[in-house]
Amino acid sequence: MSGYRAAWVVPIDRAPIRHGWVETSNGRIVDLGEGVPVGPSVDLGDVALLPGLVNAHTHIELSYLHHRVPAAEQFVDWIRGVVAMRRQHGDASEPAILMAARQAIADAARFGTALVGDISNTLLTPALLCESSMHGVVFDEIIRFNSGDAAAVVADACRAIDAVPQTPDVRVSLAAHAPYSVAPSVFREIVHAAGRRGMPISVHLSESRAESEFIREGTGPWRQFLDDVGAWNPEWTPPGTTPVAYLDSLGFLGPQSLVVHGVQMSGDDLARLCQRHATLVTSPRSNLHTGAGTPPVAAFYASGVRVAVGTDSLASTEDMNVFSELATLRRLAPGVAASRLLESATRSGADALGFEADYGTLTRGKRARILAVSLPGALTDVEEYLVGGIEPAQLHWVE
Repeated sequence: MSGYRAAWVVPIDRAPIRHGWVETSNGRIVDLGEGVPVGPSVDLGDVALLPGLVNAHTHIELSYLHHRVPAAEQFVDWIRGVVAMRRQHGDASEPAILMAARQAIADAARFGTALVGDISNTLLTPALLCESSMHGVVFDEIIRFNSGDAAAVVADACRAIDAVPQTPDVRVSLAAHAPYSVAPSVFREIVHAAGRRGMPISVHLSESRAESEFIREGTGPWRQFLDDVGAWNPEWTPPGTTPVAYLDSLGFLGPQSLVVHGVQMSGDDLARLCQRHATLVTSPRSNLHTGAGTPPVAAFYASGVRVAVGTDSLASTEDMNVFSELATLRRLAPGVAASRLLESATRSGADALGFEADYGTLTRGKRARILAVSLPGALTDVEEYLVGGIEPAQLHWVE
């Protein structure tokens, strides 16, 4: 049994505890409360104890592109830059790619992250996560607009994910890239396959104006892109609606769904996500870099949809520090309660990824993956402080 006292304990599922304590045993939380615990304890001083953060949307295998893809005014232009760079490095086993991915995982832990939702096109990351302290879900992302046999496409992906290392703490599932790059039949097959496995699914959704135009009218930069790469399907008909309504019509939206970005979502779109109990993952720093735009963060929270937080890839953001993402959310939505922002970076992501039994809150029985954040003295609003921007030097893991 180990006990820890701190200036603040921030359980997430209840109000912060001033002069609180947490007791752990065998890697699990036994109890927590206010004052002095019954058993022996260590006084950690002016720190806040909170659950490890959840980075619900990353692309760890793209970490080697850090600072190599310039910011863009149009999202499609940024994607063209990524595609060009990846074609220069086709082998995911290149030492530089592996080294960058390992470093990104180590940095994420250093920034206070315990759990990730990672997007992969090469299935490089499951083995890397298994050899690290990081847990999470790796989503094998399918890109197939001209589907052919959709059932065979998804069956091949399932065989691929079954062949890679995974554990109860490192799980592998499926993702669809986006509405402009995945055929309707493939979306449906992904839902069926993930449902049979009881796993979450992910998709980039309503990220750019060009995506909205393509789904509404079948025109614009994404149509040109599909032509350029030889992926256009002349049998595809634009649904004439929003990307959210389109994926809902395909049965893709539900409690198992993580929909990422949402920069162009309307109030009706957000209400639909809320009705389907889907999780919206926001990555505002990345959106600003890629030219997708500024996400309507206040509208996200006002809608009642469950909001989680992701840093996206190091190709589009400075680092994997979820606390920096929180500071950006605070700047974009000053009226949203700090407690809700913190919940997005912990509990919401853990629940969406299927790790609600182990992560997301400081609760009896959950893993003792406890983060300590150094605080200035005489602090009165610990939650507001935590969303104001925390640096790695302020962080350490208790166990």
